[in-house]
Amino acid sequence: MTTNPYRVLGLGLCLAGTIFAPLSYFIIGSVALAAIGVSAILIGFTCIALANTRPYISPEACEIMLKTGMENTAALLEELGLRNKAVYLPSTMRNGHPRALIPLVDGRNIQRIKKNIPGRLIVRYGTNPDDMAIAVTTPGSINIDMLDTKPGPTAGEIEATVTYILTGLLDLANSVTVTLSDSQVKVDISGARLHYEDIWYYRCLGSPIASIAAAVSSEALGKPIRIKEENYSQGKSRIMLEVLS
Repeated sequence: MTTNPYRVLGLGLCLAGTIFAPLSYFIIGSVALAAIGVSAILIGFTCIALANTRPYISPEACEIMLKTGMENTAALLEELGLRNKAVYLPSTMRNGHPRALIPLVDGRNIQRIKKNIPGRLIVRYGTNPDDMAIAVTTPGSINIDMLDTKPGPTAGEIEATVTYILTGLLDLANSVTVTLSDSQVKVDISGARLHYEDIWYYRCLGSPIASIAAAVSSEALGKPIRIKEENYSQGKSRIMLEVLS
């Protein structure tokens, strides 16, 4: 079991203060030294409280795991030569688990996807022989599984869910604004900590923030979603999502 350093420090300060304060006041007769002992006890309680807020997994470890998954997926996409944009599916179309589909054939215009996609890596999403894709897990997919309730199909509910994930759970942004139309979802994110990069993984699946916005929108609307455009300027990220029929 890993020992929390804040808790060890807090217990040590509380123990030292408990011994030092009465010793200084009753034996040495120094109020100033007794006050130092009391201060040590207060600081010790503060350290113990901080121990309860320290994450079980450090941010550095989370970053390593995220980069490992992204690099493995990027290596797979590069080996297969896939450059198509991924289509995010709601959990109702993927056996209760949201995933993203990346078509194997270039230039396929995915508009109609059959209702139930099998739970495999390589899947068939349509009726034509070339309607094949790989189904991958994304940062957005993982965060959807963490939600207690499914968001509703309104701009306000999508905005509230994306805000909860990005600002509350992950602390990756300051604020989120969502505008919804019939075939498009526009997501404006202020103070985003992760920006779009022109790398293979992002070109297919979008940045982690765009992935979360696409997965939430797909789950809320119950329809496939594709990241149409993503850009960053003047401290804001703008993500344009296309709603597929």
